Amino acid sequence: MRHLVLLVVLASLLPRAATAAQGADDLKPYPTAQEGSVRTVFRVPALENEADRKVEILIGKTVLVDCNRTWFGGNLEKRVVQGWGYPYFVLEEVGPPTSTMMACPPEEEKTEAFVPVRGEGFLLRYNSKLPVVTHVPEGFEVHYRIWTAGDEVRPAHRE
Repeated sequence: MRHLVLLVVLASLLPRAATAAQGADDLKPYPTAQEGSVRTVFRVPALENEADRKVEILIGKTVLVDCNRTWFGGNLEKRVVQGWGYPYFVLEEVGPPTSTMMACPPEEEKTEAFVPVRGEGFLLRYNSKLPVVTHVPEGFEVHYRIWTAGDEVRPAHRE
C-alpha cells in the first residue's frame, strides 16, 4: 500500500518537474540582458485556435501621477536569436514621461500608478510553443494581456 501511495505522489510531481526543466531548457538559446537591462520571461498556455489571439506586452513603471494621462515613449524591437530563428523583444530607449496638460484640481493629491511605454511593436502573435522573452531597462516592469478576436466577421463594401 505504501508503494502505491509513493507512486501516486511521484506521478503527480512529474509534470511539474518536466515543466520546470522545460522552462530552464527553452531559455538556453536566448541572450542574457545587457548591463542596465533585465530579461523577463512569460509563457502563454496552448490554445485550440491561437490565430484568433494576440499578446500585448505592457512595459512601464509605477510613478506618482496627477489627474493627467501619463506615458513614456519607446518602441519594442523584435530581434531574432542567431542560428535558432526565435524572436525576442528589446526595449532599448525610453523617453521621459509625457502627459496631457490639463489643469488638475488644486486639492487633488498625486497617486501612484503604472505608467506604460507607448510606441510600436507591443502587439505580438500568440504562440504557446515559445517563451516570450523581453529585455527592458532596469526599473521597468513587464506585464501582458491576451486579446481575443470577436466572433462577428463583417463584409467590406466596394466604393
